[in-house]
Amino acid sequence: MTSTSAATPATPSEKDAECLALTRVLRRRGVLVLSVFALLWAAAAASGTGSATDVVPLCIEVAALLLTAAAIHLGYRKGATPSPRTVNLPAHWARGVGIVNTVELVAVFAVIAASNAAGRPEVVPAGIALVVGLHFFPLARLYDQWQYRWTASLLTAVAVAGFVLVAAGLASETVRVVVGLGSALVLWASSYHLALRG
Repeated sequence: MTSTSAATPATPSEKDAECLALTRVLRRRGVLVLSVFALLWAAAAASGTGSATDVVPLCIEVAALLLTAAAIHLGYRKGATPSPRTVNLPAHWARGVGIVNTVELVAVFAVIAASNAAGRPEVVPAGIALVVGLHFFPLARLYDQWQYRWTASLLTAVAVAGFVLVAAGLASETVRVVVGLGSALVLWASSYHLALRG
């Protein structure tokens, strides 16, 4: 963990306690963010399976809520075992995270605008999944979470699969289901990994 500026240097035990506390905070924040965005992807997938009155989208949404709630419970439970290692954050990591997330947000809006302007709204889910996947590569270093590298790789693979389905001429609903569920599963897997393994 990077040291914080202080008038007097912290003792080793104080540094260890600070690192453990920050590791726990980042772990819990990761569980929350990953599982909530998995829920949003699952809702997007459910919207491609039929009308709101059909049983299939309802089942997907209920399952998504349960998976999300369980991940958050596991991540925030009091008896959670400490992470097997403390994070070793690079200098100015918080500013770096802010930059990466801002670029991601701008890129998502750019994907939506460009796809709609080109008359290809079916490309939006795959385009967003690609942006989200790619932004996990720098986050893996900034958060010192090696797991985010496979999160990035799997989301990118889901995005590529979505583009292939679009190129093959499949219905936009099918693309939304595949990309939505694929992205949700990747994010839930990452969330559960953080909750259970740190």
